[in-house]
Amino acid sequence: MSTEKVAVITAGGSGMGAAVAKRMAADGYKVAILSSSGKGEALAKELGGIGVTGSNQSTDDLQKLVDMTLQSFGRIDVLVNSAGHGPRAPILEISDEQWHTGLDVYLMNVIRPTRVVTPVMIEQKSGAIINISTAWAFEPSEMFPTSAVFRAGLAAYTKIFSDKYAPDNVRMNNVLPGWIDSLPATEQRREMVPMQRYGRSEEIAATVAFLASGGAGYITGQNLRVDGGLTRSV
Repeated sequence: MSTEKVAVITAGGSGMGAAVAKRMAADGYKVAILSSSGKGEALAKELGGIGVTGSNQSTDDLQKLVDMTLQSFGRIDVLVNSAGHGPRAPILEISDEQWHTGLDVYLMNVIRPTRVVTPVMIEQKSGAIINISTAWAFEPSEMFPTSAVFRAGLAAYTKIFSDKYAPDNVRMNNVLPGWIDSLPATEQRREMVPMQRYGRSEEIAATVAFLASGGAGYITGQNLRVDGGLTRSV
């Protein structure tokens, strides 16, 4: 089995997911990237890793990525679950179908790959799972209704998972980004932030890299806000 550390990144073709893949590779990880656009496969090749063009809503695609990763590198140390964008509309105008889409985009995007990867980490007696969530998981905004609802659910899932698998040295934490430069910038949104700027995708990637590291080895079940002070807990 390889002694090099290995990171799997879903929805890693662009935005924060791609920034995470680049940071993990720079930190010495072998990377395996899933994306639906093909950009993730191209980025993985550029970074000396492996990529699969597929969907994090497909268990078959996720299993293919994991199988290829194990065949190529022999282990999985880190799973980073990123996501695309779900439906947005006034809350009473969101259809049943759109709510189900939001569930797939913002919650099942974590549950499906976690099911596939966790047994590998249990066997290794080590692993870190980091989910890119949202700053609005605990202070929901009408701007992002499906995201806020299902990522509040993700916080509950993360707590239950952490309680169960902490004895196996498998950790799970959520990163909660605010306004990040992968989103269209507006002056109104910038002014909402105490730091008076958008965050950088690289700052999210650095936070993920810390949570994946041995320095965060005693951190699990947490939701870490990275939002320039936009939302604050007591």
